[in-house]
Amino acid sequence: MYTASYIIIYIMIFVFGVFIGSFLNVCIYRIPKEETIVKGSSHCMTCGEKIKKRDLIPVLSWCLLRGKCRNCGVEISPRYTVVELLNGILFLVAFLKYDFMFNPIMGVLVCLLYSALVVVFFMDWDTQLISTGVVMFIGILGLVQLLSNLLLKGPISDITWKSQLIGIFVVSIPLLLIHLLSKGRALGLGDVYLMAAGGFFLGVKSVLVAMFIGMIVGSVVGMILKYKTGNSKFAFGPYLSIGISIAALYGNQLADLYLRFSGFIR
Repeated sequence: MYTASYIIIYIMIFVFGVFIGSFLNVCIYRIPKEETIVKGSSHCMTCGEKIKKRDLIPVLSWCLLRGKCRNCGVEISPRYTVVELLNGILFLVAFLKYDFMFNPIMGVLVCLLYSALVVVFFMDWDTQLISTGVVMFIGILGLVQLLSNLLLKGPISDITWKSQLIGIFVVSIPLLLIHLLSKGRALGLGDVYLMAAGGFFLGVKSVLVAMFIGMIVGSVVGMILKYKTGNSKFAFGPYLSIGISIAALYGNQLADLYLRFSGFIR
């Protein structure tokens, strides 16, 4: 049963995630343009006017301005608010899964993983490019998890270091072969790197679940897009990101459920 203090903590986690989501919007827009994400002020994409600090409050400012620029009145894409809310919700989900009081380290790592995946999702959707820097960040999260499991008195997850190391290759190597055989037409190296880093964080069983989910979702959405547009080419990273997100919470359970259903384990 959640006490008032628990509720306040989770509200704060959600709000913090929303503010981080505002920064993610900067990353999604600037990284493909090779612009700095730590300097430079936010401005209207239409009139170029610098956005005042009072109009930079995530979600709230967009609502108060009714989704329009204060200076020129042009509509501001609601996607900025969607990214902010999505990141806040993902932060909340992560800490509900990994209890704040009992496993805060894993909760923080999954939150950071989710933020990186939000960037991957929208950046790849827009540009069909996956940032190597963001993928490396996911790899660093996997390294922190590995070291925490080895060095702390109690492990923060049930994923062994062997599972993490094998997870790097179990999906990425087949994807690399597909990339090489298709000469990059089937999928890009960014997808390979993403699943290598994701496998390092998730371990063997969960990364296989992530890949399966990504393939199913990607196939369904791909068929719908091809039916509507006639174009069979689409970014695969967003769907891999969805798979990794789900597997980060329930990967091992889903893998064990499949193995029991298949009769491999009891």
